[in-house]
Amino acid sequence: MTTLRSLRDLLAVVPYLLGFHPADSVVLLALRRREVIFQVRADLPPPAEVPDVSGQLAELVRRQDATSAVVLGYGTGASATPVVLGVRTAVEAVGVPVLDALRVADGRYWSYLCTEPSCCPPEGRPYDVSGSPAATEAVVAGYVALPSRAVLARRLDPVDGAARLALAEAASRADQRLLGLIERHPADPAGAVLRAGRDAVDDAVLRQRSGLRLDDDRVAWLSVVLVHLPVRDHAWESVGGDLGTHVSLWTEVLRRSPPELTVAPATLLSFAAWRAGEGALASIALSRALAADPEYEMARLMARALAGGLSPAEWSLAWARTTDRGSA
Repeated sequence: MTTLRSLRDLLAVVPYLLGFHPADSVVLLALRRREVIFQVRADLPPPAEVPDVSGQLAELVRRQDATSAVVLGYGTGASATPVVLGVRTAVEAVGVPVLDALRVADGRYWSYLCTEPSCCPPEGRPYDVSGSPAATEAVVAGYVALPSRAVLARRLDPVDGAARLALAEAASRADQRLLGLIERHPADPAGAVLRAGRDAVDDAVLRQRSGLRLDDDRVAWLSVVLVHLPVRDHAWESVGGDLGTHVSLWTEVLRRSPPELTVAPATLLSFAAWRAGEGALASIALSRALAADPEYEMARLMARALAGGLSPAEWSLAWARTTDRGSA
């Protein structure tokens, strides 16, 4: 969670909370006292969709047990104003006080709650976030603020050129390795794949944590065994502790997996990023997963979690209860 000390802190930290500098966006922050406990961003909707979008965002904040909220619109007055005001009204309607409602553009901000010209002039107030303690803390904690959401999305683009050709050859070897494994264990092929898959996942996590690059054969083998759902579930349950390791691991595996095998690593990346508080990355990875397979159940589960504003803590509790029932 991020502690805000001033409006300057708030404006400085939003790009780090999102992972990129927002544009043509509405951002809603849920606070508990001075700590940001939840953030959500959406594209500025057309006028006809403002009531629906406002209601959806307000419902997400209502679920967070927040004591207050802040609404920010990034864009022109014509496009941002109706959205910011709509979200403010919807949030207050669900019982969460709005501390401020702002429009941000071109290095200036305007407050919709301030009517004093000496404080909030019509031309907006310039702001400088350099040296903000909140931004400094975010950088030290490993957060980044990329220029745009599109730049963040490009970080997940597949490798190409010679690297892609080498990975295709590694994928063929992985397929043959899987066939050989099954042939050697005719009595229990599923068990053999699960054991090999667990070893592959654990080895990949360990190597990533140690700063060692996965070679093409390891990536190809991992992408093949993740098709086996018990292996995927083992990888899923392994996401925890050093979440940065899992985010970087599944980013790498997603970028280097064969196109037809991207759904599992994309979903795992979405889960790891979400648990790490990287909501934008989680959303982008989830989009990649659903594009690969719209019926993939774990991706659909993640979609419901993100759309419903479920917190990682709530997920952990629900998962623990599910596990307890399964082992009973």
